[in-house]
Amino acid sequence: MAEFKRIGLVGRPGSDRSLYTLQRLIQYLQSRGIDIILDDDIAKSLGEAQLPSADGETLGKTCDLVIVVGGDGSLLGAARSLAKYNVPLLGVNRGRLGFLTDITPEDIEDKVAEVLAGKYLMESRFLLDTSVVRQGKVIGGGDALNDVVIHPGRFIRMIEFELYIDGQFVYSQRSDGLIVSTPTGSTAYALSGGGPIMHPKLDAIVIVPMNPHTLSSRPIVVDGNSEIRINVGEHNRAYPHVTCDGQNHVVTNPGDEIHIHKKPHKLHLIHPLNHNFYETCRTKLGWGSRLGE
Repeated sequence: MAEFKRIGLVGRPGSDRSLYTLQRLIQYLQSRGIDIILDDDIAKSLGEAQLPSADGETLGKTCDLVIVVGGDGSLLGAARSLAKYNVPLLGVNRGRLGFLTDITPEDIEDKVAEVLAGKYLMESRFLLDTSVVRQGKVIGGGDALNDVVIHPGRFIRMIEFELYIDGQFVYSQRSDGLIVSTPTGSTAYALSGGGPIMHPKLDAIVIVPMNPHTLSSRPIVVDGNSEIRINVGEHNRAYPHVTCDGQNHVVTNPGDEIHIHKKPHKLHLIHPLNHNFYETCRTKLGWGSRLGE
């Protein structure tokens, strides 16, 4: 097990709950003699001048572990910027669902103590790399831990496109768009769109149509190493948007190509020893407990 001597702290600067939890975390880590580096935005929000602060690149290069305090969105943002540095992330939940940030604020000291003692589970999650190509040139793109979504933007209007997987034509479609999701994102927007729940260990990608104009269109699960290409229809009246994890936005033109594939760097996510994916699903999604309970 890795030994964590220098820990970076990331969170939601505008959240009082996150900042309070970060202050508790700082006090605890200092009592353990751990070197702490704050994210620049967090340092400003806390008014903390005694501890060193740094940008995401420096955190990724110098820290043994980064603890993210916030919701799943905070961890998604940290994952996109830090995965390439192979620094593991640990999430403390100060959001709503908390599929990725699975330590509760009440358990911070106990659970972080276990992690520092080497008692934890390490899990690898892959991200998606997206690029939009116009007349042979890349005009934009982004990374996604959850999903890449092609949608009509502000206007409620069907879009037309063609789907290719590993160079093979799959179908043309008229719909509100398409969700291309990792196993991590299968419990997010893809689930709302009727996609399957995939275990995080699966090396697979799910493609979920959004309100397709045919009853025969269903989600497709493909190999995680697949090369996915979406050709935006030449006769679209809408200009489809490409969104990665709800953040990076690229507006396409008719005739553009959207290329999606797995990134080479994986996110290393740390969980407490008692982490159980199915228990998380039961708790967060309201699944039934054991009979008689």
